[in-house]
Amino acid sequence: MMKIALVGVGGISGAHIPAWNSMQDAELVALCDIRPEQMEKYPEQRHYTDFDQMLEAEQIDILDICLPTYLHADFAIKAMNKGIHVLCEKPISLNREDVKRVGEAAKANGVKFMVAQVLRFWPEYEIVKTLYDQKTYGKLLSGSMTRLGCYPKWSWDSWMMDEKRSGLVPFDLHIHDVDFMVYAFGKPNKVTDYRARRPEQDYINAVYEYDGFFITTEASWYASPYPFSAAFRFQFEHAVVAWEKGEMTIYEENGKIWNPVSTDAANDTGNIGLPKSDAYANEIRYFADCVKKDEEPAKVDLSELETVIDLLKSL
Repeated sequence: MMKIALVGVGGISGAHIPAWNSMQDAELVALCDIRPEQMEKYPEQRHYTDFDQMLEAEQIDILDICLPTYLHADFAIKAMNKGIHVLCEKPISLNREDVKRVGEAAKANGVKFMVAQVLRFWPEYEIVKTLYDQKTYGKLLSGSMTRLGCYPKWSWDSWMMDEKRSGLVPFDLHIHDVDFMVYAFGKPNKVTDYRARRPEQDYINAVYEYDGFFITTEASWYASPYPFSAAFRFQFEHAVVAWEKGEMTIYEENGKIWNPVSTDAANDTGNIGLPKSDAYANEIRYFADCVKKDEEPAKVDLSELETVIDLLKSL
């Protein structure tokens, strides 16, 4: 039974904690946050307000880092120096140099390290990559990816609105789509971007150009209470593949329209069909399996994360 600890009981931990609790071969034994009230709804775990104290008191196999961005690299390295495997929420850092630092720490201590870039484990996005790799519908011609919402005024100590700590929209929100593009299609040849940025809001429109196709993207923190939404639409030679309002649909040029992601694996349609699943649980399961099998978590390549940081810095 693997012993797990999690540090940073904020918003994203609400996706990680249930995933760990659902696993048969892992036990979430400890939580750490400087705000004790954040941990009150999880009475089954031991609670700590001091990270170093938790590391000394607990014998853990994996640390799950759900802290604010600017703390990721240092906390990860501290744990790895104690021989602990580390899963870290995105982004790895605002600084490219930290990618090398954490990679070297993992290698020096013989432990596994992975950044939780969740779209790499999201069924609908995985299908797009499969269609592209296998040229199922011919060449990719264009794409559109959006990730829109309002300013996260709820964040602890307003850290998300502090560019030096969060990187704002590029590193907190747009990173998802940029990471998927680098993962699925590689490094773009050119980026053209426009940004409407004010103290109370931040919006980006960027076009990423590749050989033979381009991807248009949008990301926002609006000042108005605009509801969060994420979507994509990819135009292939022989089909349009869309994910809109939480539903994925493939529109084939022969007139066939179908949904490749079902609620029941037994009802999947076609050889690219996937059941609906929790992408956060998928990434956590993948990392835990890499630790158990002593395999590198190659699905999230650190060199690709350097490329992602370079692209985000250019916006």
